[in-house]
Amino acid sequence: MITDLLSLIQDGFPTVEHPYQALGKILKVDEERVFQEVEHLRKTGVIRRIGGVYDSKSLGYKSCLCGARVSENSIEEFAKAVDKIPYITHNYVRSHYYNIWFTVIGESDDFIRGLVDDLGKNTSMKDCHILSKKKMFKINTVMGKGAKKNVYSSKGFSPLTEMDGKRIKLLCGDLPHSKTPFNDLIKNTDITLEELWKGIERDKSLKRLRRFGAVLRHQKAGFKWNAMVVFKIPPERVEESGTYLAQCDFVSHCYEREAFEGFPYNLYGMFHGKSENELMDEINKVVAVFSNPKYEVLHSLKELKKISFTYF
Repeated sequence: MITDLLSLIQDGFPTVEHPYQALGKILKVDEERVFQEVEHLRKTGVIRRIGGVYDSKSLGYKSCLCGARVSENSIEEFAKAVDKIPYITHNYVRSHYYNIWFTVIGESDDFIRGLVDDLGKNTSMKDCHILSKKKMFKINTVMGKGAKKNVYSSKGFSPLTEMDGKRIKLLCGDLPHSKTPFNDLIKNTDITLEELWKGIERDKSLKRLRRFGAVLRHQKAGFKWNAMVVFKIPPERVEESGTYLAQCDFVSHCYEREAFEGFPYNLYGMFHGKSENELMDEINKVVAVFSNPKYEVLHSLKELKKISFTYF
């Protein structure tokens, strides 16, 4: 039941008054059992949170990946500094000269540049490169057997009302731990359940909302090995190669980015596997399909930070 439940709620947590009852009908078990199973997965850390996963661009925000160098004996100090910055959502140590990779979300390119510059002044971070995406081929963190193959693409910015901002801010967090979580979520607000449901559906149609459901810790969900793999692809083959990666179940993210001096790679993919052998088999298969281009595997050595950004 656990496998079926996880596959179901990552991309399809019911947005109804009694979601666990609705899940029970699908899984043919009672509401109480589904609720207790989900609570167990939350308490043991398999589920990081249950809520909305939004597209930053469609909400008027910029998102950039940064690659930098931090000496090994300064990583802990650097991580503490990053923990205090809510605009940095992900921070990883990877197996490369550029050993620190983090994601920044902000309202403008200038804001992000200023934040990164200040971080460099206040920590031992060196040689930081801010990498905007030229094209997103895929972003889909739904993993596991039976999970939907959802290749996501943003429609771009759509005007937002004040009520949109209030609702999205609520849904960016973690649903309350109750059998009627949406009722509890809107307590002490001026948002009604009807407005919540309609807003979620509108956000989906406008591509603001990538998905609503459980956000997993991949390692605890069985995908213990992951790596950012970067490829040097001829410009005329980037579209074809990115489209291929987007169709691979074991790839969660795929972007075209600008190469920079000493790092000539323009296609990035996040690969996941349940074992080191499985991960490397997946990478080797893609390398062969791409006719053995120059590439590097940046293994994820340590997760320093991973949070969901709270918009508005």
